[in-house]
Amino acid sequence: MDMQVLFVCSLIFFARVIDVTLGTLRTVWIVEGRRWSVFLLGFIEILVWIFAVSEVMQKMDNPMYAMFYALGFATGNYVGITLERYLAYGEQIVRIFSRHGNILAQAFRNLDFGVTVFRGDGRDSQIDMCFIETRRRRVREIVKLARELDPSCFYVIDTVQVASTAKPAEARNPTGWRAVLKKK
Repeated sequence: MDMQVLFVCSLIFFARVIDVTLGTLRTVWIVEGRRWSVFLLGFIEILVWIFAVSEVMQKMDNPMYAMFYALGFATGNYVGITLERYLAYGEQIVRIFSRHGNILAQAFRNLDFGVTVFRGDGRDSQIDMCFIETRRRRVREIVKLARELDPSCFYVIDTVQVASTAKPAEARNPTGWRAVLKKK
């Protein structure tokens, strides 16, 4: 393999890693509703992809180009998922089911987590559910502490799509043209 072929293979590989990584992030951010980020990532992703595809299509005589294209695709998926986990944008809900809910809640509150405890009837006894909304990047910390305090706890993690906040009275009762539109 000569140096020019190796250079073009490297360009194709890195172009694919970049465009597939951006595509992976874009896909996750579509689900989260990040419109402007998705717009920008999609634009850059397709520009890079067009470069990579055009290089491979112009040089179909050498199978190494196709191999590096495929290798870049596979690597881009791995890098994209890894990067997305590292960035950990968004909010999540952690629900922890335990017979020691008050102990868990106090420990989380000491770390400045907002916790709501619900009591319920489990199969064998009463059970508590600790309900915690937090930044996604802090979920591991919560789960680790919960497991340290109660190794038999059960937890569920959900992604938050939309959450409401308390609004001032004037926002709840629209005035002016908004009030007219609200009337039926």
